[in-house]
Amino acid sequence: QVQLVESGGGLVQPGGSLRLSCAGFGYIFSIYPVAWYRQAPGKQRELVATIATGDTTSYADSVKGRFTISRDNAKNTVYLQMNSLKPEDTAVYYCNTNFRGAALASWGQGTQVTVSS
Repeated sequence: QVQLVESGGGLVQPGGSLRLSCAGFGYIFSIYPVAWYRQAPGKQRELVATIATGDTTSYADSVKGRFTISRDNAKNTVYLQMNSLKPEDTAVYYCNTNFRGAALASWGQGTQVTVSS
């Protein structure tokens, strides 16, 4: 059963760092690329970063050079290391698959990231 659980969010000052974790993918973790998405207030959910089963990664232009996605296949867990955070990174962050642009699992609750001084 796939039940996504995101964690690691919080309040951080601009320039700070956070590391997000997501578990609960179950069997699909080894089949599909997995990804982090985010949704800021009043905006649509957007794709932030993707990591394929072969560890190839891709990032939205807005986070390139600051965020790093990684995966632990033994734990079926995906991580997002976020450095040099900016106020515009404030959003609820979610994980899911990214199979040809499709998020295949039900969405979890997400984890709130707030960047503010």
